[in-house]
This record gives sequence, C-alpha cells and structure tokens, in this order.
Amino acid sequence: MTAPLSTEAALAHVARGGLVAFPTETTWGIGADARSDAALARLRAWKGRDAAKPLSVLVAGPADLARLGARLTPAAERLARAFWPGPLTLVVRCEAKLADGVAGPGGALGLRCSPHPVASALAALAAERGIGPLTATSLNRAGAPDCRTRAEAVHAVGAEIPCVAGEDAGGLPPSSVVDATGAEPVVLREGPVSKSAIAAALRGAEAGP
Repeated sequence: MTAPLSTEAALAHVARGGLVAFPTETTWGIGADARSDAALARLRAWKGRDAAKPLSVLVAGPADLARLGARLTPAAERLARAFWPGPLTLVVRCEAKLADGVAGPGGALGLRCSPHPVASALAALAAERGIGPLTATSLNRAGAPDCRTRAEAVHAVGAEIPCVAGEDAGGLPPSSVVDATGAEPVVLREGPVSKSAIAAALRGAEAGP
C-alpha cells in the first residue's frame, strides 16, 4: 500500500505517465493520461482489458468540451444541462488527438462529469495544467467487481497504484451511459439516471434521477 496522494501530487504522477485511483459519486475509477499511449498500455495491462474497448474520460464541465473538440447534438446538450455534474456518461463525437483506442469508431468518446469533490478537482486541475484528459474507467481487473469503498480500492491496487486522498466514493451504481452521437440518443446502460428521467429531459420536461 502506498500513501494517499493529494490532488496536486496525483496530477504530477499522471503527467509522468503514472496511474492513479480516485473516487467518484458512484465507484472508484482509474486515471491515466488519455493522450499517452504508454500510460494507456499500463492501464490496460493492469485491468487485463481488451485494447479494442474504448474508455471514458473525465471532464470538469461543459467548458472542458472545447479542448476535446466535442461535437454535441442538441439532444446531448439537453442531457448535459440536465444531469451534469452527475452519474451520466455521454458518448459524443470528439476531434481531440488521444491515445489509440481511447475513442471508439468515428471519434465516439464517453465523457464523465462527476460531482465528487476529488474527481471534479482532478478534472479541473488537469484542464488548467493542460494534462490529460484523465481516463474515468472503473477501478477493477477484468471480471472483478467494481471498487465501491476506499478499503476495496486499496486492496485492489496494493502498492502498484496510488490512491488520491479525500472523501470516499459515493457508492451509487455505475453511471448511466447514453450514446448521443446520433440524432436519437440510445441508453447503453441504465444506472442512477433512469431511462424515464433521460426521456423527460429529452422532451424538455423537468428532469430528476
């Protein structure tokens, strides 16, 4: 087990190509510089993840989208306004140059805007320093359950990956995922944000969880 890192120290570690474990309002995530092929190779080796599977990245908010070259459809904009920051991953088309395999076909990239103070601070500082963006994939090896507490995260990473200090993960189920690359958004995974709430937001009605 390594000592927890401050946000500043965690970003410095990421800038050197390292991996960090961080809490979100749902479960724990694993962060790497999404522009670094070497960092992404380390992440996939640790997780045992298929290189063909795209990864989501952290954003601090809508202002971050310009540096990613994100192209949001009107529907995606509605969902971002309704549920960000919150447990909703939006898949949109982005033009940013990222490491191979981070984005899917056509530049489709999952964007995660977490309200957790640690994840939010990491995303904001990374944008300010021109680092990353950071990956926001779940902290678990392939086939293993997600880490919902700091104790589970520490046990999973051992001495290999430092954890970021601060408040524990919120313990919600993994985020809802919506593919908003087309004219009609598609719910790929229903999580804390329900299908009915997503449908209401798309109709322009008042949204709720």
